Amino acid sequence: MESARRAGAGRAGRTGAFAAVDLGASSGRVMVGRVGPDTLGLAEAHRFPNRPVRLAEGLRWDVLGLYAGVLDGLRAAGGVDSIGIDGWGVDYGLLDGDGRLLGNPVHYRDARTDGMAQRAWATVPAERLYAETGIQDTPINTLYQLLAAQGTEQLAAAARLLLIPDLITYWLTGEQGTELTNASTTQLIDPRTGTWAHTVAGALGIDLSLFAPLRRPGDPAGRLLAHAAEFTGHETPVTTVGSHDTASAVAAVPATEGERFAYICTGTWSLAGLELHAPVLTERSRAANFTNELGIDGTVRYLRNITGLWLVQECMRSWGESDVVRLLREAAAVPGLRSVVDASDPVFLAPGRMPERIAEACRATAQPAPVTRAEITRCILDSLALAHRRAVEDAQRLADHPVDVVHVVGGGARNRLLCQLTADACGVPVVAGPAEAAALGNVLVQARAQGLVDDRAAMRELVVRTQPLTRYEPTRGRDAGAWEAAARRLPGP
Repeated sequence: MESARRAGAGRAGRTGAFAAVDLGASSGRVMVGRVGPDTLGLAEAHRFPNRPVRLAEGLRWDVLGLYAGVLDGLRAAGGVDSIGIDGWGVDYGLLDGDGRLLGNPVHYRDARTDGMAQRAWATVPAERLYAETGIQDTPINTLYQLLAAQGTEQLAAAARLLLIPDLITYWLTGEQGTELTNASTTQLIDPRTGTWAHTVAGALGIDLSLFAPLRRPGDPAGRLLAHAAEFTGHETPVTTVGSHDTASAVAAVPATEGERFAYICTGTWSLAGLELHAPVLTERSRAANFTNELGIDGTVRYLRNITGLWLVQECMRSWGESDVVRLLREAAAVPGLRSVVDASDPVFLAPGRMPERIAEACRATAQPAPVTRAEITRCILDSLALAHRRAVEDAQRLADHPVDVVHVVGGGARNRLLCQLTADACGVPVVAGPAEAAALGNVLVQARAQGLVDDRAAMRELVVRTQPLTRYEPTRGRDAGAWEAAARRLPGP
C-alpha cells in the first residue's frame, strides 16, 4: 500500500527503541518496542501490581508504588531513544505550590461522586453539559470528582492538578502538562475545538487554572531528572503519547486504508465504538450514553464505556480462582444466552460480591440465576458480547457510519470465546489483536515523533504486517433471533 511505501521511504533500515509505560487499573508494565521499516516488536521489561488501598476515608491509589514500579521498569528497559507514558483516565493528583503531592489520588470507584451528576445538572442541565463536552454520564468523570472535592482543605491547598500519566511524567521530568486525549475524559474539554470548556467549568465553580497547559501526542515532554537518570542509568527524553490508554490502543488498531471498522478495546473495561473526524453531540447520542473522547491527529473516539472483564476478574477474586483457561473452557460448554445482564449498569462498578450481584440482576429481570462458576462466567461473556453488539449497532446508527468489521484489541483479544461470541452477536467478522495495542500505539507515536513512521495509516499498516491477528467469522447458521430476544430482556440504553 502507499502508506507502507511511505513508512519505509528514506529510512535506510533505521530502527529505534522506545519504552512504553502502560499503567492499568490492576497492573502496570514497561514494554520495550523496536520500530523500523519492517519491524514492530515488543518485549516486556517489567510488570508490577497496581493495588488500590482502602482507607477509612475511602479508596485510594498507591501512586508512589506505581512510580517505583515505573522506575524499576525503566532501569530494566536499558537504553532507549524515548519514553512514553499512558494510563487510565479521569483520576488525578493534586500538588501544592512547591509541586508536592497532596495525598494519595482518589480511586474512580470511590463512592464520593454519588449524587454529583444531579448536583451538576441543577446548574448545567444534562443536555447542555453533553452538547458542550460530549462526554457520557458516568459517576467516575473528573468533573464529578472535582464537585465532590469542593470545600475540602486538600483542594483549597492545591496549586496544580495532574492526571495520572501526567503526574508520572512530572515526577520523571519536572515538566508539567495536560495531555489532550486524557484531558478529554474529564468532561471539561470541548471536543469541537480541543480546548477547555470554560463556560461549563465557570458555571460549576471549577478552576481550570489548576490544569497545566495542554499537550498533544508527539510533543516533547522533557528529559529525565537527575534522580531518575541516575536510577535508570540513562538521560532519556520523554515524548507525549496518547496518554489515555484507549487513545494509544485505537492508534494501533490494525485497520487497512479505507476499511469501515468499529473497535472494541477490551480489558477491565470494554470501550466499543468508532473513530470519527468530528464529535456527535446530538440529544439522541446523549440518551444512548455515548462519549466523544479525543484521539491522535484530531480524531474522535466515539464510544460507549462498558464494564468489561472486570466482571470476570471480580468473580475470580471472590472465588479465589486463578485458572482462567479452565474457567473459559467450562463456560464454553454451558448453553448460551440462558441469562444476560446489562454489563453497562453502574451497579457493577464497585468491587465485592460480584457473583451474587450477577445472580441478583438476573432474578430482577425474571431470568434464571446462574449458580456454578461456569454458568456465571458464561452469563458474563454472553452479556459482554450483547453489550458490544448494542454499542456497535448504536454507534453506526447515531453517527451514520456503517462498518463491515469489528477490531478487538487489548487483553480480551486473547479470549477466544468472547471474540467468537462478539462476532456472533454483531453478525460481522471480528479481527482479534493485537493484545498489546496500548503499548504498541504508545511506541508508534514515539517512533513517528522521531521520523521512523509517517502517518496514522502507515502506523496501522505496520501493525497489520508485523502482529499476529486472528479472524472470527460469525458462526454458520447463527441464530440472530436469539441475540435479539436476549437484548429485549434488558432495558435499552
